[in-house]
Amino acid sequence: MKSLLFLVLIAVCWAEPHPDNSSLEHERIVHIQENGPRLLVVAEQAKIFSHRGGNVTLPCKFYHEHTSTAGSGTHKIRVKWTKLTSDYLKEVDVFVAMGHHRKSYGNYQGRVFLRGSSENDASLIITNIILEDYGRYKCEVIEGLEDDTAVVALNLEGVVFPYSPRLGRYNLNFHEAQRACLDQDSVIASFDQLYDAWRSGLDWCNAGWLSDGSVQYPITKPREPCGGKNTVPGVRNYGFWDKDRSRYDVFCFTSNFNGRFYYLIHPTKLTYDEAVQACLKDGAQIAKVGQIFAAWKLLGYDRCDAGWLADGSVRYPISRPRKRCSPNEAAVRFVGFPDKKHKLYGVYCFRAYN
Repeated sequence: MKSLLFLVLIAVCWAEPHPDNSSLEHERIVHIQENGPRLLVVAEQAKIFSHRGGNVTLPCKFYHEHTSTAGSGTHKIRVKWTKLTSDYLKEVDVFVAMGHHRKSYGNYQGRVFLRGSSENDASLIITNIILEDYGRYKCEVIEGLEDDTAVVALNLEGVVFPYSPRLGRYNLNFHEAQRACLDQDSVIASFDQLYDAWRSGLDWCNAGWLSDGSVQYPITKPREPCGGKNTVPGVRNYGFWDKDRSRYDVFCFTSNFNGRFYYLIHPTKLTYDEAVQACLKDGAQIAKVGQIFAAWKLLGYDRCDAGWLADGSVRYPISRPRKRCSPNEAAVRFVGFPDKKHKLYGVYCFRAYN
């Protein structure tokens, strides 16, 4: 029975003598040929740059390796876009299209569309970009039993800043850190964003949460309290910690804004509550920490007057270092969290555009 099965297998296989040694009569090469063309998905650019409030197109096209047409015509093309997370086992659904059916998910609803400039165009348009849109996106095209993917990174122009609450250093668990950033018109920063900020000169000795749940801090000038003066510059990594129990500061990321940031000219200095009311009376709101950092970094805002911000802190932005106003470096200077009822300062306001 085994001999019969062996003969049958030889009969159905296409075989040819080995070209290099014809004396080996029983050596054969078995040819396996796939049916139909192979589906290929390609992103013309691996990284796209944009900003909050803008529109962007994430490129994605699909081809068949052995044909010039977009699809074989025997199966409907299914296009699915997902956002990758720091947990590589999880993805966030963004958009799905099959034939005339279209569906978007979560906070992408009403903001994402297929460009569809040609039959093989699966590029995704994202409108009115928000800070949370930053990240890596996967374009998946499925046709019958064939599928392929491409990944595109969406980077946002912005600024990373360290943040700690009024209670002081190392008082935020991961979830509180996320809320703290949101309260200051920002989101918790990713490692890539912190790394880019370090390359641009950010130096901060306090460890802070990042979006992947790790705790890190950037050092450009090695010194004893920050890993040792004989160490090399870099982003120091504390590793991953318990998101509920461990407490650190946080690194936040913000981008440009649709509004006007300004120092309110007022005849007198103000307590915190008076500062809040003064901004409201001027048709604005007291500014947030993320807004002062965005105005400083992205707009070059420069003012030597210390002013209240929404979290109760007092800061001022210096883009042109000078005597008595941050003589050594451009920075958002931090005065502290003064007594809200008795200390008097100016105020920074923010008026959103309609």
